[in-house]
Amino acid sequence: MKSNTPPTSPFNETEIVDEDEYIELGDAEEILNEWDQPTESDDEIGDEPDDDRMEAPVERDDSFITFAKHGKPVFCGSLHPTLDIAVTGGEDDKAYVWSYETGEVVFEVEGHKDTIICAQFSGDGHYLATSDLSGDIQVFKVNNKYSKVWEFSMGDMAWMQWHKSANVLLAGAEQGEVYVFRIPSGECKVLQGNGHKAEVGELMADGKKLVVGYGDGTIKLWDIRSSSVSQEIAAKSPLGHSSAVTCIATDSENRIFLSGSEDSEILIGCASGPMGKLLANSGSVESLAFCQDSDNKLAASGTIEGKIALWDITKQAIRAECENTNSGITKLFWGPNHTLFCGTLAGMISAFDGRSGQLKFSLHGHQAEIYDLCYNHSKSILLSTSEDGTSKIFKDFQI
Repeated sequence: MKSNTPPTSPFNETEIVDEDEYIELGDAEEILNEWDQPTESDDEIGDEPDDDRMEAPVERDDSFITFAKHGKPVFCGSLHPTLDIAVTGGEDDKAYVWSYETGEVVFEVEGHKDTIICAQFSGDGHYLATSDLSGDIQVFKVNNKYSKVWEFSMGDMAWMQWHKSANVLLAGAEQGEVYVFRIPSGECKVLQGNGHKAEVGELMADGKKLVVGYGDGTIKLWDIRSSSVSQEIAAKSPLGHSSAVTCIATDSENRIFLSGSEDSEILIGCASGPMGKLLANSGSVESLAFCQDSDNKLAASGTIEGKIALWDITKQAIRAECENTNSGITKLFWGPNHTLFCGTLAGMISAFDGRSGQLKFSLHGHQAEIYDLCYNHSKSILLSTSEDGTSKIFKDFQI
C-alpha cells in the first residue's frame, strides 16, 4: 500500500431488478444520448485492529453497532438505498459490504493495492463501485452475487462519485481531468483539465452540469453532454479563489452553487458567473451544504477551526452561528426538520437546529476524526467512518 492517504476534506427506495429489465434513468439520459443503451447493539464486529487505536476506553458510545474489521482508518462509506447493508473502504486497501443489523460481512472487495477513497452504491442500488488513490476502479452487480461487471485504471485519483440519477461514474484525476464512465459498458468521456488537480466535483440538480474545483482555485461549470465549459471562474480573479478548492455544494433549484477554499472564502456562482463572496474567516472551509427543504436560500459552512456558519445566500450574510464544537469540522449534511449534522476532528457527531444554531444532540462513540457520514432519509439510519479504524451505525435518535 502506498503511504499517501486522502485528506480530511475527503436515494429514494427502488426495487432491485434483473439485469435484463429496462432501467429508467430519467431526464439525465439526455446528457449521454449519443451513447448506445447498455445491454446490460454496541457490539464490535470483525477482527481486532492491528494497532493501539481501540485500546483507549470509550466513555460513551451511542451507536447501534460498530464494524471494526478494517482495523485501519476508514475513509468512505455508503448505505444501500433499500437493502439493510452498508459498504465501507479504508487504508487497508479493502472494502466490505456488511449488514448494519448484524455486522455480518456480506461481500469483501479485494484486488485494490492502495487506500480506498470511494465505496458507494449507485442511486438505484443495482451497482457497487470502489476506487483507490492509484485510480483503480471496480464495479459489481449487487443482485448478481456481486459479480464484477467492469474495471478500469485511470491513474492517480482525487475523488469519485455516482451520478444521482443514471448509472454513470464521475472521477477526478490528480492531473486535472474528469472521467465520465457509462456503467456497465465502460464508455468514457474526458473533461480536460488545466494541469491542476481536480480537487472536488459536484453535480447540479438537473444532472446535466458538473461543477469542478481545481488545485489552483479555478472553478469550472461543465456541460457533460457536450464536454464543454459553460462557465469558468479563474483563480485569483476579483471574485475567484486564491488557493485550492476544498468543497462544493449545489442547490436543489439548479440555479446556484457554492465553493469553499483553503483561503477561508466561499464563492457564490451560477451559470452566468460569480455572484459574490462570503468570508468564513476561520481557516480552510472543509464542508458546505444547502438546506434543500428551506423556503429561503439557507446554507451551512464548516471550517478546519471548528466554526459552523449558517448563511442567508439571498442576502449574502450570516444568519446564525452554531454553538462551538471545540473541534475542526470534517463534513456537514442536512437531515429532516432543518437539522444540520456535522462530523468533527474529535470524533463527535453533532446535530444543530439549522435555523438558530442551537445544539439539538450529539452522538458519541468514535475516538478520532470523522471522515465520512452517510444518511438514509427513509430509514433514519446514519453511517459514520473514522480514523479510529471503525464504522458505526446510529439510529433511533430523535430529530
